[in-house]
Amino acid sequence: MTQNKLFGTDGVRGQANSWPMTAEVALKLATAAGRYFRRDKQEHRVVIGKDTRLSGYMIENALTAGFTSTGMNVFLLGPVPTPAIGYLTHSLRADMGVMISASHNQACDNGIKFFGPDGFKLSDQAEADIMRLFETGVSLSKPENIGRARRIDDARGRYVEYAKTTFPHRRRLDGLRIVLDCANGAAYRSAPEVLWELGAEVIPLGVSPDGFNINEKCGSTHPEVAARKVCETGADVGICLDGDADRVILIDEQGRVADGDQIMGLIAARWAEEGRLLNRALVTTVMSNLGLERFLNDRGIGLERTAVGDRYVVEAMRAGGHNLGGEQSGHIVMTDYATTGDGLIGALQFLAAMVETGEVASRLMRVFEPVPQKLVNLRYAIGKAPLEDIAVQEAIAEGTRRLGQAGRLLIRTSGTEPLIRVMGEAEDLTLLDTVLDEVVTRVRAAC
Repeated sequence: MTQNKLFGTDGVRGQANSWPMTAEVALKLATAAGRYFRRDKQEHRVVIGKDTRLSGYMIENALTAGFTSTGMNVFLLGPVPTPAIGYLTHSLRADMGVMISASHNQACDNGIKFFGPDGFKLSDQAEADIMRLFETGVSLSKPENIGRARRIDDARGRYVEYAKTTFPHRRRLDGLRIVLDCANGAAYRSAPEVLWELGAEVIPLGVSPDGFNINEKCGSTHPEVAARKVCETGADVGICLDGDADRVILIDEQGRVADGDQIMGLIAARWAEEGRLLNRALVTTVMSNLGLERFLNDRGIGLERTAVGDRYVVEAMRAGGHNLGGEQSGHIVMTDYATTGDGLIGALQFLAAMVETGEVASRLMRVFEPVPQKLVNLRYAIGKAPLEDIAVQEAIAEGTRRLGQAGRLLIRTSGTEPLIRVMGEAEDLTLLDTVLDEVVTRVRAAC
């Protein structure tokens, strides 16, 4: 077993009750992480949060057993957004934090995300070190040193109060009607509370989790549901979160959807004008649209690209001293406020722009014209390596040659699901379709 087989782009993820998302692996992983994060002080703490999946109970109990067996005291937060874990790990002076979630995946999946004492996700090196302890095993604590576990009943309230502090002082959302889709996930209570307490009229969707309906035809992966509700109710804006609320997709008053690129473009331009954008640059991934890059460059704003995954965006932000980054999928990372992507706080920045400018959502939500971009996801069988197929590599090389400087081709393996993601971008739609069809055909055959 190697580090790459257990840790993916965003922690450990898989189908619940199947390797690696079993209670046995979770317990063993917690003992390894607990031993890794032991500090030279008397009390050792770990905070654990989760989303609303049924399997969260199983994983939570297994992690608790593993951590307490190494002498760590466990603070159980219950259902809270992933960014709340980053915030509360630091706030509670914990040695580490854990979020049990598979983010935007279906309910049958689950995952484990680790945060360090500073509230940021772990580096590749830290994960590799934990993996070595996982493989070799660790010594357990003596009976008198076993840790305790306790519930923190006001964890959600602490996050709600913090989220409100990121909205401009003395501003309110009075008069705004907002459709809010929480994906039946981790923010199903906290997000409506924040918007209501700031004065908005909230029309909630996806706030009745049952353990199985997280992300099911709702949330950021299915914004069409909220878009219809916006049009039906005459709402001013729609906000769609994903299962663990670390990403956001927005909808204007006409029911049109805006992705993370548009949101980042708006915030970057506003922050640059206000002198708030550190190093006058935005950090995003290779997936972000070429139109965003052109929009920023026209305003003297740089764009730095990273590998896909918000953790890589954050690593580049910290290394380069940047305070704004994110992904096209809706992760908006603002290190002035949070240590990871935060869908709710990202939405609050957009709402602040609406309040301060008096503009309707449609005037703010489309700041650039995107270059035509198409994405095809192809599922493959575990154990196969479609991108190593010679025919696939030849098709990719030929497609790249044909697009030349007029576009780009990006083919990668997902770090969270057994998918090959084939993305193409070009002004010439006919050429783009031809190139993608050829590459997809080859990849599908290899899958």
